[in-house]
Amino acid sequence: MYQTNHFSSGSYADLLAFMEDHSFATICGIGMDGFPVATHVPLLVEQRHDTVYLKGHIMRKQLHTLAFADHNKVLAIFNGPHTYISAKMYEPQNTASTWNYSTVHATGEIQFLNDQDLYHLLEKLTAKYEKDPASPAQFQQMSEAYIQSNMKAIVAFEIKVTDLKHVFKWSQNKSVDIQDKIIQNLFNGTLEDQLAAKEMILRLNKP
Repeated sequence: MYQTNHFSSGSYADLLAFMEDHSFATICGIGMDGFPVATHVPLLVEQRHDTVYLKGHIMRKQLHTLAFADHNKVLAIFNGPHTYISAKMYEPQNTASTWNYSTVHATGEIQFLNDQDLYHLLEKLTAKYEKDPASPAQFQQMSEAYIQSNMKAIVAFEIKVTDLKHVFKWSQNKSVDIQDKIIQNLFNGTLEDQLAAKEMILRLNKP
């Protein structure tokens, strides 16, 4: 991960909030053959005492499941908005362009949980993402037989986070005039560009 003081000055609370807001993460590990493996899952971010834990579930009997069981050191990557920044926004203009982005890397140790933990995790995950409490897709609206049947195919896990690193790279090394010019240009672009503009305003504490 590329880190400098310009782009890695977020507080611990900032990192946790970012992980909560961008909780569909990529979990990377080492396969039994020595090659990297990765999977993509929504995660719950929990803080117990002074330690952060990431909780989720994955399918059983998959390459990543076997890999995590064999080697418990993993990396969870949380990505936010990102966009290309053309050097035509700069002065002088004939310099290197760049990419602005936000990401957090959480390194830790994964362990698999029992069925009771899985049951409670499914309840919490559903409540987090199914915002409408009256939705027929809420956990409480599912039959017990349906829940138990689906639980046979998945396993819950918990990652004890041992290190957090981040990059919130949003032209902090540029002048205020250039920053404002970039933001205006992004707001005139695609939806992805507009999301990046909002992220830039947040990270630069713009009014």
